[in-house]
Amino acid sequence: MIKTVIFDLDGTLLNTLEDLKEAANFALCKFGYPERSLNDVRCFVGNGVRKLIERAVPDDCKNIDECLEVFKKNYSENMCNHTKPYEGILEILEELHRENIKIGVVSNKFDMAVKDLCKKYFGNLVDTAIGQSDDVPQKPAPDGVLKAMQELGAVKNSTIYAGDSDVDVETAKNAGLKCIGVTWGFRTKDYLKGADFIVDRPQEIIKIVRSL
Repeated sequence: MIKTVIFDLDGTLLNTLEDLKEAANFALCKFGYPERSLNDVRCFVGNGVRKLIERAVPDDCKNIDECLEVFKKNYSENMCNHTKPYEGILEILEELHRENIKIGVVSNKFDMAVKDLCKKYFGNLVDTAIGQSDDVPQKPAPDGVLKAMQELGAVKNSTIYAGDSDVDVETAKNAGLKCIGVTWGFRTKDYLKGADFIVDRPQEIIKIVRSL
């Protein structure tokens, strides 16, 4: 019986792509670099914001750290301009909450942004939210997931993980958890090979949780 669900954030619970693109382009423009398209940014995300900036800047960029700091500051101030939950997400979180299933969020986004976004969009529906920090290595390292499980008092055989990318599939495996791959996010179904389940709509997550 599943008692805990750990979710990825970007591309799984929230569509954050437009705000990520605008913050990335703000930083790129500040340093005189060419802007990136929405599809570019879609391909760049998933491995944390430093990797996003490394992929977005020109190959000969010498000031990645400065560009990253500009991005993080701008994103922190503008991360809710366009961001919104995917259709059906609030409903399934409410349903899981009513059934006393613990909900965690683990993201490669920097920790403060993860916590702020979860608080704004999900309130008390999310029991713990963990992002990348000096103490928590990025996914696919399992550290963030294991920390969330510890905070929630969860055990592996009653916990499942849900995400939209190959990084998420690998993270779940590294944490010893079954994985639900979702197809509405930033990656195509091809990136979800190895997931135990693949779903096209949020409500399907509820069915899987109830069936295990």
